[in-house]
Amino acid sequence: MSTPEAAAAADPAIAELTDQIAKLGVSIAEAKQAKKPKEEWDPLLKEMLALKVEYKAKTGQEYGPNKEEKKPKGNDSQEASDKNKEKRAKKAAEKAAKEEKKRKQREERERIQREKLEKLKSAANEDWSHVFGDAPMIQSATKSEEGVNRWTRIEALSKEMEGKKVLVRGFLHTARGVGKGAFVLIRSSLYTVQCVAFESKDIPSAMIKYMNGVPVESIVDVYGTLTVPANPVEGATQSQVEVQVEKFHCVHKATAAMPFQMEDACRPDLVKETDVGAYDHEANASAEGGRVGQETRLDHRWIDLRTPANQSIFRVQSMVCTLFREYLLSQNFMEIHTPKLLSGASEGGADVFTLDYFGKPACLSMSPQLHKQMAAACGGFERVFEIGPVFRAENSNTRRHLCEFTGLDLEMAIVEHYDEVLDVLGDLFVYIFDGLTEKCGQEIQRVKEQHGFEDLKYLKKTLKIDYATGCKLLREAGVDQGDYDDLSTENEKKLGDIVREKYDTDFFIMDKYPLDVRPFYTMPDPNNPKLSNSYDVFIRGQEILSGAQRVHEPELIEERARAWGIEVETISSYVDSFRNGALPHGGGGIGLERVVMLYLGLPNIRKSSMFPRDPRRISP
Repeated sequence: MSTPEAAAAADPAIAELTDQIAKLGVSIAEAKQAKKPKEEWDPLLKEMLALKVEYKAKTGQEYGPNKEEKKPKGNDSQEASDKNKEKRAKKAAEKAAKEEKKRKQREERERIQREKLEKLKSAANEDWSHVFGDAPMIQSATKSEEGVNRWTRIEALSKEMEGKKVLVRGFLHTARGVGKGAFVLIRSSLYTVQCVAFESKDIPSAMIKYMNGVPVESIVDVYGTLTVPANPVEGATQSQVEVQVEKFHCVHKATAAMPFQMEDACRPDLVKETDVGAYDHEANASAEGGRVGQETRLDHRWIDLRTPANQSIFRVQSMVCTLFREYLLSQNFMEIHTPKLLSGASEGGADVFTLDYFGKPACLSMSPQLHKQMAAACGGFERVFEIGPVFRAENSNTRRHLCEFTGLDLEMAIVEHYDEVLDVLGDLFVYIFDGLTEKCGQEIQRVKEQHGFEDLKYLKKTLKIDYATGCKLLREAGVDQGDYDDLSTENEKKLGDIVREKYDTDFFIMDKYPLDVRPFYTMPDPNNPKLSNSYDVFIRGQEILSGAQRVHEPELIEERARAWGIEVETISSYVDSFRNGALPHGGGGIGLERVVMLYLGLPNIRKSSMFPRDPRRISP
């Protein structure tokens, strides 16, 4: 096989091609030696390669020296110099030393692996049930001397308890394995603590695997030593401490697949929803940004209630009831309990749930109104209140209506003016708001973390305006509102914004409503027959209480009932209760869920009802 030089001597065209390839090779070598960027000499390389392809096409040979002519690499020790011999001997010795080192390392690894396998075999044969595993079902079969005091509440864990042995119980919020360790977060109501375990002579690897394998939301008992980490634990409420796990048992395993992840259910709201208008069930079945739709939450409410925000909402709700009861008891009110099965509509309306009562028509109470009047004004108790269910068969699919809610009702005798009731109501709500600030600060903060809202503004002496003033404020703001026209939801909301701007309060009372928009038992205004001695209470521009001075004269009750188209015979027992003497009186009914919704700035009343009932939902 000829060389490029021989081919060039035989053919001038090949000679020119060979010369071009050689020159390009020199140029490329110089560019590389000068460390020029590849972009500069890459075109030359491509051109040279193309010429080599052309060379092969014309000659049938690869460009370059014949492989047979290349000088073979020889290993003949006879031709090596003494210097090369020394180098080869040194390299051979170094190679032998490396091989020996690798052999020893391999033997050490094999020894460690054998010991580990023996340890695992020994651990497998040992009974570790006292350290980890599924606990026996709790059937109240035994009871320890310490009882419930054996367990420490997660909220009580603090760095002052460093070094103490603790036993905690809660939901397994998260679990993650890191190397030979397990990090689990345990949750109880609003509080979480991190628990850590690493493989050791007392903690077998099987325990680490078990801890990482228990399904989230299972109930677990964790025993260990409380320590103070070098840095606060992110994502745990008890961030100053963690539990070094010594024992880990599952009390009840979550076996069903989670309909959604708790992390998703706890995510902050992307945008602030409106709190008025229609509610679309289908549109709220899902949500964006990894969040959980409202309807999906309600379908699995028992899981949704576990989020810190929901735990807080219903603790605030509970406190509202507590404060309501506390204040009224301090003002000589007495708690009563009225029937919820009635022979006719409570307020003469048609929006009631009817039922068969042993062959007789009956309905569910849509208000304790008539019975609390009988108790306070006719029965002589003078000041009464009730916390109980209220039923409304209104096909209202809005963000603020429910078919069943909890009513906070009160009724009281008055001496000369219904302002006596308004004074009680104003002071009652200030007491509730002050109490929530004092006793529910942490819960309010947890709600803010998921559903951001501004703190409620209120005055220590509650603002009171009359209906005509409210209508005037709306007209001054460019809203078409007549003094005797009913307020729409939108206008109520607008009035709330105006009052907040003008008087720096989200809470106020408005009285002297038109008589035509109030129930039949409302006392007419003595100076204007078109008005009434009635009032509403507002939070953030939405009504949370409706009330009035009641008519206590039987003849006037019948007159007002007929004006409403109510057959007097259907309310005869109510009217008759005023024929034997009745105290002048007034009161009001408060919607608990709406108070909580508006106080916490929630966009939907379903968020403040534990198991809401609306026209489309009657379960769970």
